[in-house]
Amino acid sequence: MPVDITWWGHATCTVEDSGVRLLTDPLFARRLAHLRRRRGPVPPPEAARADVVLVSHLHADHLHLPSLQRLAPGTRLLVPRGARRAVPGLARIAGLRGLAVTEVSPGDEVQVRGGVRVRAVSALHDGRRLPFGPQLAPALGYVVEGAARTYFAGDTGLFDTMAREVGPVDVALLPVGGWGPYLGPGHLDAGRAARAVAELAPAAAVPVHYGTYWPIGMDSVRPHEFHAPGEEFERRAGRLAPKVTVRVPAHGERVRLP
Repeated sequence: MPVDITWWGHATCTVEDSGVRLLTDPLFARRLAHLRRRRGPVPPPEAARADVVLVSHLHADHLHLPSLQRLAPGTRLLVPRGARRAVPGLARIAGLRGLAVTEVSPGDEVQVRGGVRVRAVSALHDGRRLPFGPQLAPALGYVVEGAARTYFAGDTGLFDTMAREVGPVDVALLPVGGWGPYLGPGHLDAGRAARAVAELAPAAAVPVHYGTYWPIGMDSVRPHEFHAPGEEFERRAGRLAPKVTVRVPAHGERVRLP
């Protein structure tokens, strides 16, 4: 049975598997601090409908408290272990909205329903709540195991044990860019994401985390880093992993994989 993926922009995706809706790193803002949404409409209300929400790490463009306020009461929220201590507003919003928060570490598995389960895996990324604060919670990726196995990498760089820890997957949702003209350590660009997909060897891959937000006033600074990563990933993956089907959806587009 295939899995349906809707990319809403940045790292926000809806994964539909076996009748279960899972939402990754919800970010529904038109503007976040110095960032402005430059491409794709703000996701519609239906984007906030989910059985389970997967939060990869504590950065404000991944754990975005105003976006979590749009979730329906009773929605289950998986977050890195230590997130409630590091982000006090998370517990407050969870209480107000009736969200069921579960903290997880790499290796933890959570049963959802209908035979679907979620497994947390490691990520190579700064997991702090920036711009301040100590390292209180790890950055994570997640593997959704249902009729298909879907890997959501969150934000990560390449690391030696990635393929072994993630295991066999059918679909990989991989970050290929960011929200500024330069990527720091702990990120995948199009080339490194293509190397990752070659190591993971899924049936299909979808590039995410690019082409959505950009710093205000910097539209003309390295614009190819905003526009090009999705197609560049498709081109590079075609060379390094020719058996992998790459889909590059538009904002709000739903694709069926594998």
